[in-house]
Amino acid sequence: MATLASRLFPMLSRLVRGRGRETGPVVLDRRRIYILPTRLGVFFAVFLLAMLIGSINYGLSLGFILTFLLGGVAVVGILHTYRNLQGLSIADAGASPAFAGDAASFHLQFEAPGPRLALGLRWRKDAPVAFDVETVQRVSVRVPAPQRGRLRPGRFTLSTVYPLGLFRAWSYVEFDHAAIVYPRPGEAPPDFAPAGEDGADARPGAGEGSEDFAGLRDWQPGDSPRQVAWKVAARSDLLATKRFSDVEGSSVLLDWNMLAGADAEARLSQLTRQVLDAEQAGLRYGLRMPGHDIAPGNGAAHRQRCLEALALFGLPAHA
Repeated sequence: MATLASRLFPMLSRLVRGRGRETGPVVLDRRRIYILPTRLGVFFAVFLLAMLIGSINYGLSLGFILTFLLGGVAVVGILHTYRNLQGLSIADAGASPAFAGDAASFHLQFEAPGPRLALGLRWRKDAPVAFDVETVQRVSVRVPAPQRGRLRPGRFTLSTVYPLGLFRAWSYVEFDHAAIVYPRPGEAPPDFAPAGEDGADARPGAGEGSEDFAGLRDWQPGDSPRQVAWKVAARSDLLATKRFSDVEGSSVLLDWNMLAGADAEARLSQLTRQVLDAEQAGLRYGLRMPGHDIAPGNGAAHRQRCLEALALFGLPAHA
């Protein structure tokens, strides 16, 4: 009994808690695959039992044949359901970032030595993502991202009821991966500040030259009437202010200290909005935060670097 208990309890522990975070590809074998009858399978077993009892009571030879035939089909179905997962290799394919309040996408890559049909990948109690695997298949699962930082989804459940639907085989997989969740962009951030040669100058209201037209932004109190796009206002009844940049391509500084009066999360949201607006306007921009300075630049890589700094501000390195 002691030996049986010592073997049974670790199995139950792995079933309930999973195996923890893993790094490399996972290959499903008999130690990782669980299988039980579905609701339809239980009903089918009761139906076979009733057929068997009726055949015994009335001595029906054809009843015995039909009962054992259907029972044999069910037993073969167990094997095919199990083999639909056996040998399947699962690897971490990364995660896509998201903004707080949206959903981050986690990607898993499946490889199989042969076709695997009617598979489902599920996160917690969400509806599963259905897919088939011929040889290699990449599957994405969306996970809600309620707050900024690193989002670790925990374990995913891979399952199948192929081919008869009488049995469900499943396995758990949890990789050591995380998605970066950016702060949710704020609304109507303050104007940009100009950056000096060393990024040390930060004065409100600057950052707009008078040479080249750089786009439009929403009108704000204090904007000069000469910079209002009156033609746009006549067509849409919306006030917009023209933005200009110097020919030399001046840069702007997104400075934490310019957002006085707001709490930390509000400042992060406003800085996120400024990063997105500056990138969309094609400006060179730098970011200054407590303990973190990013030199002016632009482009997708620079935008991602700034957003990641905002997302992870004040959080432990391995949170």
